[in-house]
Amino acid sequence: MNDAGSQAGLILAIDQGTTSSRAMLFDAGGRGLGKAQREFTQLFPEDGQVEHDPEEIWITTLTVCREVLRAAGHSATAVAAVGITNQRETTLIWDRATGLPIHNAIVWQDRRTARQCRHLRDAGHEPAITQCTGLVLDPYFSATKIAWILDKVPGARARAENGKLAFGTVDTFLLWRLTGGRVHATDTTNAARTLLFDIHAGAWSDEMLALFDVPPEILPDVRDSAGDFGETEPELFGRALPIRGIAGDQQAATVGQACFNPGMVKCTYGTGAFLVQNTGDTAVRSRNKLLTTPAYRTAAPVMKIDPSRA
Repeated sequence: MNDAGSQAGLILAIDQGTTSSRAMLFDAGGRGLGKAQREFTQLFPEDGQVEHDPEEIWITTLTVCREVLRAAGHSATAVAAVGITNQRETTLIWDRATGLPIHNAIVWQDRRTARQCRHLRDAGHEPAITQCTGLVLDPYFSATKIAWILDKVPGARARAENGKLAFGTVDTFLLWRLTGGRVHATDTTNAARTLLFDIHAGAWSDEMLALFDVPPEILPDVRDSAGDFGETEPELFGRALPIRGIAGDQQAATVGQACFNPGMVKCTYGTGAFLVQNTGDTAVRSRNKLLTTPAYRTAAPVMKIDPSRA
């Protein structure tokens, strides 16, 4: 295949997961044209702790993007847009001036902040947290990981409060690197997995930021899952590519399985198994510790599916 007009309008999809980085190329009809995948190192500093090297995440992601284009016989001139899906709650903080992380990424599986979560629970804060964020109080999510890094890395909290550091889940870090530091943003599905996002107001929560002692100066802009996330640096792929979508892995899988109607359910299997049900426009509060989280946010109407033909 070549980059003739009939091949234009391709989608480059980045899937940055817990154990590997993968890139896939699709044509305008959704047909897969190729994929590339690279595993990366899992770090276990102590019992219950899991980390990733942010630079290895970046290098493997960039490598697979280039590999899939080359293997499919395409150059970046055929790519109409880039989309990113990612392991969600994994937490990174980096220097805004240099783009360099100040600590390894703390992975969603990590349990080092269990004691802090227990203290907050014992103090009676969990009901308010769940009401605001739709989540339970657990080290799984980003907020206590952020506070841990800021308190453990010398001088980090002061630098954060002075606007010199940036926080992000993996999507935000990749977006920062892809755009050469021009865009510090995330989407609703990733923001909602931090314990800092009010899912009813659709905005960062001042109450949660104060409770978890996270300075607002480090937070990314929150955008629709399908929208404008800037363009890649031209030298990365030979030309600037528009980035037009971001969604956390389980929400992206929900969209990929076409669960657009209330009541539709998907179950997917990766490092973990995740069952997600679309509840429509209503944030249903579970009585059994299930999570309430946005599936996507978009300004454009979403196509509904005829269940009899799905």
